[in-house]
Amino acid sequence: MNTKSELVHKLQQDILMWQGFKPAAEGRADRIGLGAIEDAFPGGVFPKGAIHEFIAVCPEDAAASDGFIAGLLAALMNDGAASLWISTARHLFPAALSAFNVATERIIFIDVDTEKDALWVMEEALRCKGLAVVVAEVDALGLIESRRLQLAVEESGVTGFIMRKDTRRMASTIATARWQISPLPSVLEAGMPGLGFPRWQVALLKVRNGIPGSWMMEWAGTGFLEIKQALQQDDWKSGEQRQIG
Repeated sequence: MNTKSELVHKLQQDILMWQGFKPAAEGRADRIGLGAIEDAFPGGVFPKGAIHEFIAVCPEDAAASDGFIAGLLAALMNDGAASLWISTARHLFPAALSAFNVATERIIFIDVDTEKDALWVMEEALRCKGLAVVVAEVDALGLIESRRLQLAVEESGVTGFIMRKDTRRMASTIATARWQISPLPSVLEAGMPGLGFPRWQVALLKVRNGIPGSWMMEWAGTGFLEIKQALQQDDWKSGEQRQIG
């Protein structure tokens, strides 16, 4: 007969599964390359089949969120599945996703007239089990709408990303995680022209049953790098220690 502690542990694992946290198979780390960020989630696993919301307080944050989400898409679409990107006023240049190793031909962009339409399309798309991710850009998201989206991902296992751009209308939601992505200056090797790799300050503001935190991350061409230390010096080599995520 199972002991009381075993029953409680099983119940906790079942609840985590319902909330989008899938335990890694024994002997296999089911990670997507986010380094220490993934340690903030229960079991050290990025929650797929869940709703994530990204808060953009200014246009710069919105652009940074686009880039960070593109990096996530590269990791989550590695099995060949397609994704949707829904918006009412899209500013993203689709071809730019290739800089993050995203196969743009597998992204379906849907432009709609109203946010009501965007949320309806997202809910219906989240029920399609053949998709990897559904992204939607909206100004606001209410509790009822977030519940409907959560029910959809629980049924299909598809991951949903909501980008919220109106911080004056910050209603409570049941999203599994809330992120805020801010841009950081890129760093070049000494004497090299042009721009360095994109960098962000990645804040995990809320995570269900996890540990919020903030990390400096970089997209280094093939994946995310966690920047462990960044000294204010011009020479890349003199003041930087980097760790692969």
